Amino acid sequence: MRGAAVRKARLVKLLAQQQTQRLLRTNAANQAVPRTESTQASSSGGVLSWLLGERATAPVPALFEPLQGVHMPPALPDDVKPNETKVTTLANGVKIASEMIAGPTSTIGIFIDSGSKNETPYCTGASHLLERMAFKSTANRSHFRLVREVEAIGGNVMANASREQMCYTGDTIKTFMPEMVELLVDTVRNPLFNEWEVQEQLAKAKAEIAELANNPQVAIYEAIHSAGYVGGLGQPLMAPESSLGRLNGGVLHDFVKENYTAPRIVLAASGVDHEDLLSVAEPLLADLPSSDQSIPVETHYVGGDWRQSVDSPKTHVAIAFEVPGGWRNEKDSYAVTVLQTLLGGGGSFSAGGPGKGMYSRLYTGILNKWEQVQSFTAFNSVYNDTGLFGIHATSTGDFVPKLVDLACEQLELVATPGKVTEAELQRAKNSTISAVLMNLESRVVVTEDIGRQILTYGHRKPVAEFIQSVQALTLQDIADVSSKIISTPLTMASWGDVVRVPRFDAVASRFQE
Repeated sequence: MRGAAVRKARLVKLLAQQQTQRLLRTNAANQAVPRTESTQASSSGGVLSWLLGERATAPVPALFEPLQGVHMPPALPDDVKPNETKVTTLANGVKIASEMIAGPTSTIGIFIDSGSKNETPYCTGASHLLERMAFKSTANRSHFRLVREVEAIGGNVMANASREQMCYTGDTIKTFMPEMVELLVDTVRNPLFNEWEVQEQLAKAKAEIAELANNPQVAIYEAIHSAGYVGGLGQPLMAPESSLGRLNGGVLHDFVKENYTAPRIVLAASGVDHEDLLSVAEPLLADLPSSDQSIPVETHYVGGDWRQSVDSPKTHVAIAFEVPGGWRNEKDSYAVTVLQTLLGGGGSFSAGGPGKGMYSRLYTGILNKWEQVQSFTAFNSVYNDTGLFGIHATSTGDFVPKLVDLACEQLELVATPGKVTEAELQRAKNSTISAVLMNLESRVVVTEDIGRQILTYGHRKPVAEFIQSVQALTLQDIADVSSKIISTPLTMASWGDVVRVPRFDAVASRFQE
């Protein structure tokens, strides 16, 4: 009797397991493929027969077969045109440009052809201070009111100063585009420069300068410009501490009056209707003075050497050359952009794969072979009519002679025909195009691209033109532009144990042979 009971219990348990497995298989099939009318019509017999497995599951089509009664939406046409950048020039020379982008928000920016290159010894550091004085008190608003108005519309504002251009930008939802435009124009046209606000920002600038003095990356970047250029672009972007005592509200007023003139201003926006933008911005900017009495800025690249001895376990070295023609030499500027991607580089440790540049020449040829190298990166700083291209590297002091030798060798290799492969070039071109297209998915980047291109070229170039130009580059183009670059005078900058850095003339002679 007891054995029969055990066998019966095992049989019941086995039947229950079989029913459970059938139920799981049926549920999985229903989740993987939507039920069609044919499968729904065949699901008769009741739930009990389905659970007990007395009725076979209705057949369903494979995942790669189309479902009956399911209609897909039509595919997008192949001739979708990119959004057009519309530009209107006012009578006084101000340019208003925009590109319509779908979405609930918009970005507006005011871009001015003025930067540290326009400073004189009387106002050195004015651009740096203007960046800090942005969105302070104006003739129409106190700083407190301005902040509260930005908060009320859910906006975000920022300012940025560079060597050639100044920009003031703001983000907001499209409903409040008129308020943001008016606020930006008020900030640019009507700053008060209250002396107490100026002094407060000078104190903060002094602390910032002291902090950045111990930042070798910033120091090297500034030194490359001051050593390489005579004139406008050789002016420091960061206000030197020696000039802070001369800066005040009056100096800023004079600088703005001289440089913030109508022909040098572009109001750019993304995510707005052009006619709506024009109706708001034109009355606010039409009365700006159209005369430009500023003295033309002259910049000459001469090359040079800068060294700062610092007690540090790391030594930073940068070698650079001129990019003749800058952005306005379009073919060479595209080639330089691809060349930087091709060389690539980075730190000795990088969390990432091919998309992070791990297959660039400086990674595969230097960082993966020399454990003493802590960083090895190609850089460029291109401006309207000139630019800098080079390599910034870091290691311990005893390895610095070899570090400089490796940097020179890499620049010589890319200038030698046959040393760069077609696969490397294609990878660099693809990475460059990909990076540009991904960046242009941001409204802020689109607005900046519109403003800066109009200041440089007078119009905005289509993205398709950039892509075609990059794809048309050949191995010979890369070798030619590299050879042209390293034939210009050398600029060097070093920070750390500079005693072991090779002599400037010894390094320069390598590129003069």
